[in-house]
Amino acid sequence: MNSLLLTNGRIIDPISGLDATGDVLLVDGKISAVGSQASSKAAADSERLDLNGLVVCPGLIDSHVHLREPGQSAKETIATGTMAAARGGFTSILCMPNTSPPIENAGTVALIRGRAAREGMINVFVTGTITKNIAGEELAPIGSLKQAGVVAITDDGHCVQSNELMRRALEYVRMFDLPVLDHCQDYGLVTDGVMHEGYWSSLLGLRGWPAMGEEVIVARNVLLAELTGAHIHCQHLSSAGSVRLLKEAKRRGIPISGEACPHHFTLTDASIAGSESFWSTDGEGLLRLDGSNKSLPFWHPYDTNFKMNPPLRSAQDREAILEGVVDGTLEIIGSDHAPHCDYEKEVEFDYAPFGITGLETELALTLMQFYHSKRLGLSDILSKFTVGPARLLRLSKGTLAVGADADITVFDPDREWVFSAKDSASKSLNSPFYGWPLKGKAVATIIAGRVVWHEKKDVVRDLSLCDK
Repeated sequence: MNSLLLTNGRIIDPISGLDATGDVLLVDGKISAVGSQASSKAAADSERLDLNGLVVCPGLIDSHVHLREPGQSAKETIATGTMAAARGGFTSILCMPNTSPPIENAGTVALIRGRAAREGMINVFVTGTITKNIAGEELAPIGSLKQAGVVAITDDGHCVQSNELMRRALEYVRMFDLPVLDHCQDYGLVTDGVMHEGYWSSLLGLRGWPAMGEEVIVARNVLLAELTGAHIHCQHLSSAGSVRLLKEAKRRGIPISGEACPHHFTLTDASIAGSESFWSTDGEGLLRLDGSNKSLPFWHPYDTNFKMNPPLRSAQDREAILEGVVDGTLEIIGSDHAPHCDYEKEVEFDYAPFGITGLETELALTLMQFYHSKRLGLSDILSKFTVGPARLLRLSKGTLAVGADADITVFDPDREWVFSAKDSASKSLNSPFYGWPLKGKAVATIIAGRVVWHEKKDVVRDLSLCDK
């Protein structure tokens, strides 16, 4: 019998409202007892891990991760990506289908699931494409993808431009009870934009990516979700207009949801001009939301690690994303972890690929902008990483209920640390947050009752290595 007793932790389970100090007993990969009964039910030979007041919660789920395998393993692999996720406190991730070849058939799904079972540190769930070759011209075999085990479909990295084709996809997925995740980008409006269209794009001489390029597709998705009754999840929303559209649609009961990314509620487009310019636009500094007076590392203008899609937007847009998370309009937080090789990013801003890594900084940035700023309590924050994605993807995860899978995250919300490239588990190093003073850190990640990562050991297979 595999038995692990977590003692003296602050137990937070958003779905039940539990927030209390106590113990959690994990037996044979399931949660056996929570609270006062856990110690009495534990066997004499159970492994024990004293948490000394650290937070213990349902395993965190990231609903937006690019693992790059197959075909792009120079950027990331299932092994390195899941290790980065484990270090960030995540027990489950959803991998996007814009691999090479794309995840558009049962064979590719089987390849990823098999490799994840052999090499992955945590649970890996798979998406399939909406259209063949992510080209937006012909529907992928959605029924076969569902049968092969995908939990959602998306053309992430691309957006289906044909409204008629998107409607047919939504009508079709209703037969399979699959959510559709959409990267909202109107190509005709965005054209070749590389950063948010506004003051800073004009000053820097970079082509603008207007907020309307996102909002038009969000509006389309609202109408199509209302028409078809199929659930659409709008990925990585970045603009105030998108939040407003989503809030109005949800008020009317339309089956639509939205996701926020830490970089969009932490940074603005001013950061592309360099840290001095960013500070000059914000009198109290970037980290004012958590009360920190620590200075940020200097970065140079046109740093391509601040280039992502959708782009960093204005301070007003950032504030709207923060408010959307607080009021529940955006019920999921995802990293949009998008690794790229150094040589791809070390070019002129116009030519660099979009995307940054995010799995290892996601929890800290979220705690800083919501918990330490007193915008949200821990339970409400954790629901964005557990209840929200589990419901969207129909996963039997995200809870500490007795009998549930023993996937657990242990973290210290007050741990201060600095993110360093040399300490990253990801194969790529395209993060804008290296050298940042962060607050809040994962301490241990537990999958099916076994500790797969602990801060004292990079990779833990034997529980005896991580006690004390």
